[in-house]
Amino acid sequence: MIQSRFRTTYFLRTHPDLSGPPPSRAPPPIIVERSSSSDISSSSRSLDSSFDDNIATSSDDGGPQSNGTTVTPSKLGKEQEVPALGLPKLYTGLADDDLDEAAYITLLASMAFSRIEIYSFEDKNKENVIKHSAGMKSTRDEVDVQSKNFERHLNLLHAVHTQMQISGVADACMRKRLMELAARRNWGQINVPQILLVLLHSVFRSDFPSEKSYIQWKLRQVNILEEFCFSANLAASERQICETSLMKIRSTKEWDMNMVPSERAKVLSGIAQVLSKLSALDAYHFNIRLYEKLLFGVLGASDDNHPTMEVDDSVGLVKLTWSILGITPEIHSVIHGWVLFQQFVKTDEISFLDSAMVELQKIASSKNNEGKEEQYLESLSCSISCNGNGNEMKLNLAEAVFFLISSWCDIKLQAYHLHFLKKPSYFGKVVSLLSIVGVVTSYDCNTVKLTRLDGLKASGTRKLRTYVERSIEAAYKAVEDSVNSESKESIHPLALLANRLRLVAEKEITVFFPVLRQLCPDSGIVAAMLLHQFYGEKLKPFLKEVSNLSDDVRSVLPAAYSLDRELTHLFTSASKESILSPLLKEDLEHYPIVQIAKPIILDWMIDQLEQTSEWTGRAFKLENWEPISFQQNLAASVIEVFRIIEETVDQFFDLNLPMDITHLQALLSIVYHSLDGYLSGLLNQLVEKNCLYPPVPPLTRFVETATTGKKKLPESHLDEHVNRKLNGLTISKLCIKLNTLGYIQKQIVTLEDRVGKSWALLGRSAKHKQAQVEVSTTSNGGIGTFSDEANELFANTFNNIKSFIAKSISKFCDFTGTKIIFSDLRDEFLSYLYRGNVEAARLEGFLVHLDVVLNNVCGMIDGTLRDLVVLSICRASMEAFTWVMLSGGPSRGFSDSDIVLIREDLGILKDFFIADKEGLSRIFVEKEAEFAEEILGLYSLPTETIIQLLMSSSGKNSTELDPCGNNGSLQFNDSQALVRILCHKKDTEASMFLKRKYNLPASSDYDDTPSLKDST
Repeated sequence: MIQSRFRTTYFLRTHPDLSGPPPSRAPPPIIVERSSSSDISSSSRSLDSSFDDNIATSSDDGGPQSNGTTVTPSKLGKEQEVPALGLPKLYTGLADDDLDEAAYITLLASMAFSRIEIYSFEDKNKENVIKHSAGMKSTRDEVDVQSKNFERHLNLLHAVHTQMQISGVADACMRKRLMELAARRNWGQINVPQILLVLLHSVFRSDFPSEKSYIQWKLRQVNILEEFCFSANLAASERQICETSLMKIRSTKEWDMNMVPSERAKVLSGIAQVLSKLSALDAYHFNIRLYEKLLFGVLGASDDNHPTMEVDDSVGLVKLTWSILGITPEIHSVIHGWVLFQQFVKTDEISFLDSAMVELQKIASSKNNEGKEEQYLESLSCSISCNGNGNEMKLNLAEAVFFLISSWCDIKLQAYHLHFLKKPSYFGKVVSLLSIVGVVTSYDCNTVKLTRLDGLKASGTRKLRTYVERSIEAAYKAVEDSVNSESKESIHPLALLANRLRLVAEKEITVFFPVLRQLCPDSGIVAAMLLHQFYGEKLKPFLKEVSNLSDDVRSVLPAAYSLDRELTHLFTSASKESILSPLLKEDLEHYPIVQIAKPIILDWMIDQLEQTSEWTGRAFKLENWEPISFQQNLAASVIEVFRIIEETVDQFFDLNLPMDITHLQALLSIVYHSLDGYLSGLLNQLVEKNCLYPPVPPLTRFVETATTGKKKLPESHLDEHVNRKLNGLTISKLCIKLNTLGYIQKQIVTLEDRVGKSWALLGRSAKHKQAQVEVSTTSNGGIGTFSDEANELFANTFNNIKSFIAKSISKFCDFTGTKIIFSDLRDEFLSYLYRGNVEAARLEGFLVHLDVVLNNVCGMIDGTLRDLVVLSICRASMEAFTWVMLSGGPSRGFSDSDIVLIREDLGILKDFFIADKEGLSRIFVEKEAEFAEEILGLYSLPTETIIQLLMSSSGKNSTELDPCGNNGSLQFNDSQALVRILCHKKDTEASMFLKRKYNLPASSDYDDTPSLKDST
C-alpha cells in the first residue's frame, strides 16, 4: 500500500520504484477477467474527436521559441561523482527510470508531431508508395532520401533508447501510437501532460506482453501527471478533480475493466482542462530534468558505432522538444554545457570539456543582454547548499551551473598537482573553464558573485597564488606521506623525498607554470620557494652530520642537489616574468651541497687512488701472460685493470654531485697512475737489446793458409737475472704483451671519449639548470665545464699516456724483431750465412726458417700491430745481414764474385718481406735495406780505392766496432766500416795493408766454429 500526495490509498502488484524496467523476454500471459467492454482496444482506434480537440487546445505557451545550434559530444568512460544542480525537488519522488521514459516519450512525440517517421507500418504501405512513384525519377530520388533518413532516425532512436534503458516493448508501442496520433491531425503547440493524456487514452493492456509491464507503464504516466498537478497553482476544486481522476486511472479494475472509452475520455478531459492553466515556468524543474536526461541519452549513445555526425543529428532532434519543454537557446546552452561538463567529470574525456566550454562561453558572453529570454532564464530558480550549514541560497539556472562548476574547479585547483598527476594536459583546460565561469569573489547565503579571472587583475593573481600555495602544500604532504609509508632500505628517505619533489617541480615547470604565468607570473617563484623551504627543513639536520661519502650521503646529496637545480631553474624562469622579482634575491638560498661535497669527494678520490694502484699492481703480479682465449690473445690482467678504472670513473660521475677542476684532476690522476704503473711493469720485463747480440769477433785480415794451434773466439756470458728475464720473453709471450699494449692503445681512446663526454654532460647540465653560481666562490671555475684549464688537463694526461703506450709498443716490437733474428734464429742466420763459402751458405736456407717463424708470429699478433712487428723483423734481418758483412768474423771472406751473389741475396730478402705487395710496403723495406746496399757498394770498390777512402777519412781510427750500436750511423766515409770491409775482403793488397797499418792477426789464426754458448 502506497500513500500518494493526494492522500489516496491504492494497491499495486509491485512497488513502482523497485520493479525496474520489464524483462526483455515476455513472461507467460496472465489470464485476467474482463468486463463486457473488454473490446476496448479496438474501440480505441477511433478516438473521440472532442477529446482530441480538448487536449490539443488546452496548453499554454511553453516559453519563448527560437532555433538553436548543435554540438559534438564524445564517448563515455568510467563514472565519477558529479555535483547536484539544485533544481526544486519532485513532489512525487519520481525515480530516474520514470524521468528517462518521460524524456524519451517527449522526444518521440516531438519527432512524430514534426512529421518525422519513427515507426515502420505494414510493408504494403511502402510498396504502394513505391508503385505510386514508379516512372517519376524525382519522386524515386525523394523516396530514397526519405528511406535513408528514416533508417538513420531509427538507428539514432535505437541507440538513445538503449542508452536510457527503455523497454523495447514500451518503445515500440509509444512509437506506433504517436505515429497514429500524428497522422490524424495537426497538433500545434503541445506539452508533456497532453502527450501523456493522449497516450493513456490510446494505450491498453493488449499493447503489452504482460499485465505487470502495462500496469507499471500506466502508473508511471499517472505519477508524472500527479507531479504536474502539484506544480500548477490550482484551486481546491481543481485539485480535487485531479485527485479523483488520477485515482480512477490508477485503479486497474475501474479504468481497465469497467470504464468504456467515452468515460475514459471524460476523465482525461477533466485533467486536461485543469492542467490547461499550467505554463512551462510552473513545471520548469521537471522539464529541465527531462531535457537533461535527453542530452545524457544522446551523449551516452555516442560510441564507436555512432560517429560524431550522428550525435549532431541526435542533438538536432532533441531540439525539437524545445517548444514542448519550454527550452530557449540560452537554456539549451546552459543545460548542454552542464551535461557536457558532467560527462567530462564522469569519463575524463577532454572532448566533453572542450564542447562544454563552447556552450558555457555562449552564456558568459550573453550575460549582460536584456530581453524576454534573459528574464525567462532568470526566473528558473535553483537551491544551492550554503556552507554546509543547512541553509540554501537561491540562484537562477545559469548562476547555479556556473557556481557549481566554479566550485568544482576551485577544489581541483587547490590540489592541482594531485588531481592532474596522470593527465597534466587537462590542467590548462580547467583553468580556461574557470576563467569562463568565473571565480567566486563574493559569497554568502543570500548572494554569490562570480568574476572572470581576466577581470580580477590583482585579486585574481592573489587567488591563483593561493592555489599554488595550497597545491604545493598538498603535493608535499602527499609525497611525504608516501615516503614515510614505504620501506626501502636501499634508498634513504630524504633521497626518496627529494626525487619525488623534483618530479613535482618538473611538472610545475613544464605543465603548470606555462599556464599560470599568463594570469599569475609569480606562481613559479611561489612554488619554488615553498618546495625549497619544505625540503630544506628536513635536509638541514642531515647535512650537519655529514663527514664522509657514506652510502646515505651518496644517495641524499645528489638527490638534494638535483632538486635544488630544478627549483633554481623554476625560480629563475619565473623571475624573468614576475613583478615581484625586483623585491626578491637574485637566486634561492641554495642548500650547501657544494661546500659539503667538495672535501669529502676529494677524500674519497684519494682513497680510490690508493685502492686502484693496489688492485692494478696485484693484477699485474698475478699475470702469467697466457692468452685469455683462442679469440683473445691478450693478458687477462689488462681487462681487470680497465674494469677497475671504468668502475672508478662510473662511480665518480654517478655521484651526481657538483664537481670542479680539482675533482677532474683527481680522477685523471687515478687513470694516469693506474696505466702508468701497468705500462712501467711491462717495460721492466724487457732486457737491453744489446744482450741479444752475439759476441763481437776480433778484427782479422784474411789469410787462406791454415795454421796449427788456433785461438778460440771470445765468448759472452749474461747475468743470471738477465737470463731469467730472457727465459720469460718467449715469442708467444711477447706477442701477448704486444696485443695487450694494442688493447690499451684502443681502450685509452674510448676511455678519453667517455670521460670527456661525461664531464661535458655534467657541465651542460649545470649550465642548463643555472647552478654555476653555487661554485662562484671557488677558484677553479664552473661546474663540469670544458674550460681552458680542463682542456689542458685532458690533453696533458691522455697525451702522456698515449705517448707512453706508443713508446712501449715501439720497444716491444723492436725487441721482438731483434730476438727472433739475433737470438731465436741465430744458428740459422748469423752462424750459417756465408760461413766458409758464400755459394754454399746462401740466404735461401735461412728464409725457410724465417717464413715459419713469421707465419707463427702473424697468427698470434693483433692485426693492428702486425705490420709493426713484421717491420721490426725486417729491420732486424737487414741489421743481421750487415752484421754478417761487417762483423762476420775470421771465417767469412768475400771476393768480388761473392759480392754479386750477396747482392742477389739482399734482393731476395727484400722481396721476401714485400711478398708480392701482400707484405710490407716497398718503400719501408727499401729504407731498411739502405745501409746494407751502401755496404755492398763499398765492397764493389777496388781495394786501392777503399784504402784511399780510409786514409782520407776524418773519423776515429778505432779498431773496434760496437755491433749493438746503431749501424745506421756508419756512413760511407766511416773509418770503422772501411776497416771491417778490408778485413773481410779476399784480397792480398787489403791483407797486407791491414797487417802493415793495424798489425791485425791473420784470420787463419782463429777457430771460428760456432758453439752452443754463442747462441746464448
